[in-house]
Amino acid sequence: MKTVNVYEAKTHLSKLLEAVEAGERVTIARSGKPIADLVPHRRTDIVWGTWKGLVPELPDDFDAVDPELIALLEGETES
Repeated sequence: MKTVNVYEAKTHLSKLLEAVEAGERVTIARSGKPIADLVPHRRTDIVWGTWKGLVPELPDDFDAVDPELIALLEGETES
């Protein structure tokens, strides 16, 4: 991680951005106190339809519950 003062950041912004593009984190400080970080931007592109045809459709009764299973989970047992 690299720390630069505000004046240096203004003067060498292009070089600092190149460093950030290469994966480095740059902290900008004023009077020795960190005030901001330059970090690589994370891509969040969403490609709609990517999973189309890969995930099977849910059956109509996908949320049906077996009464025997409910009884077991609730601690009810047959004697």
